[in-house]
Amino acid sequence: MIDFYYWPTPNGWKVAIMLEECSLEYRTIPVNIGKGDQFKPEFLKISPNNRMPAIVDHDFEDGPLPVFESGAILIHLAERTGHFMPAGKRARKEMLEWLFWQVGNLGPMAGQLSHFVSYAQGEHPYSHKRYADEYNRCLGVLERRLDGREFILGEYSIADMASWPWVLIAKPLGQPLDDFPNVARWRATVRTGRRCSAASISARNGAAAPRPATRNARSCSTRRHGRCSTSAEPNCLPVRKPAPGSSPAYAALP
Repeated sequence: MIDFYYWPTPNGWKVAIMLEECSLEYRTIPVNIGKGDQFKPEFLKISPNNRMPAIVDHDFEDGPLPVFESGAILIHLAERTGHFMPAGKRARKEMLEWLFWQVGNLGPMAGQLSHFVSYAQGEHPYSHKRYADEYNRCLGVLERRLDGREFILGEYSIADMASWPWVLIAKPLGQPLDDFPNVARWRATVRTGRRCSAASISARNGAAAPRPATRNARSCSTRRHGRCSTSAEPNCLPVRKPAPGSSPAYAALP
């Protein structure tokens, strides 16, 4: 059994996707970052950087193993299961490069852009432009990498799981993918071709999903092999399409 400390953000989606893809047994423990759950002493013992996601793997060989940081969790789960990580040394090197690229570039730049799009009070043209340009640059890096490849490493891997949630939210961040056809194709392939969608896991095993009112809310099917649906279902996350100045928590797929 794995305890999965989760809140519906792109970083949370990464690990949720991996857990579902590997059919691992896990228990979701919500970490409500809007209420400050990430600063509670009991959570800091697991994730000292007061960030989710985090896990505790109760099936580890010498006792419960806490793991924090999404990239480290993905590597741990890939090594634990033998799935979604290439075996060869050269291919593993590339996997680590692209995983570290995501956690050091694509994710932070998109996260900072999100702050200035959705949270920062007042006008911040320099900051907004800086992070919009960096996000655009990262999409260009990914565009070139995907030229002639279906997935980042050629085959579906944790490198795709790490990057995909941060490209999924491109439209709410004000970044169309018209200039990135390889990225747009990859984004659609991962979304429709996997056994789960990132937002479909929020209520699994008792996780409470936020349901803020929004004029653009839809819901996403929670069926394990389901596709996104516009029908309202309980325990599904609403789709957020935030306007500048709003305060979403990436409650679901855009």
